[in-house]
Amino acid sequence: MPPAPDERDRIRAAAHRILAGTPENSNGALTVVALAIEAGVPRNALTQRHLDLREDFYARVRALGRIPDSEARLRKQIVKLKELRAADTRKLRELSEDRQALVQVVNQLTLENHRLRGALTESGDRVRTLPVRGHPGP
Repeated sequence: MPPAPDERDRIRAAAHRILAGTPENSNGALTVVALAIEAGVPRNALTQRHLDLREDFYARVRALGRIPDSEARLRKQIVKLKELRAADTRKLRELSEDRQALVQVVNQLTLENHRLRGALTESGDRVRTLPVRGHPGP
């Protein structure tokens, strides 16, 4: 289905209303979706047929010192992702330090186990009962 003959004019008028803060058909967001709704055209009219009008809309938004809503959302997401990355980096550092400490403990216990096995072999006694605190021996 071919586009309506007045499609470009409707898009321009819709952009003007949104930028003026007086939308009639949309929520007035600074997005292609809101612009398409405001103009009464399908979204692909702005993403495929009238790329120049879409870019003009975003250029006018920036000229007013405003940030398109989609860009603002992406910026917030970038900040959040950077925070998550920093938290992950801290956690990885902590886990690496914990791993190093555990490796040292395992090595120490391995040496102690080896020493105790050697002492048990040298003593000649197979089993030796150790006294329990608070209880007399057998």
